[in-house]
Amino acid sequence: MPFEYRGDIAHADIAFNAWAETLEELFNEAARATMQVMVENLAAVRPTQTVELQLDQESEEMLLFDFLNELIFYKDAKRLILLPAQLSFSKTGTGYALKGTLQGEEIDVTRHMMNTDVKAVTMLRYSLSHGPEGWRATVVLDV
Repeated sequence: MPFEYRGDIAHADIAFNAWAETLEELFNEAARATMQVMVENLAAVRPTQTVELQLDQESEEMLLFDFLNELIFYKDAKRLILLPAQLSFSKTGTGYALKGTLQGEEIDVTRHMMNTDVKAVTMLRYSLSHGPEGWRATVVLDV
């Protein structure tokens, strides 16, 4: 499991570390960690709906922040549980861009075991770094 939940960072919120060799893998793992806080069995989520996503930000760190908050937005505004199906990153003149496809389905309480509701990603101890062993992120979710 390339993410772990952290009880030592925030007591009223949920924190996790995610790590991967590539930025795409890290975004995937951070998305899974975020969504798993809300949905107990992510394997029960079927890819019946597709959402195209495009985000621009000044840094990869803020791109991850916006990306995770976008997943939470779709859960709140459209009642969609989404996970990345495809992501691609590029450098722009002002920072970084993310284009991707998210897939999932509308929340169905008869099939999806819902857990804690996540309101947002916070800046508390938030970080994204790249080193010799790959990418690593620390994320705190406001619940």
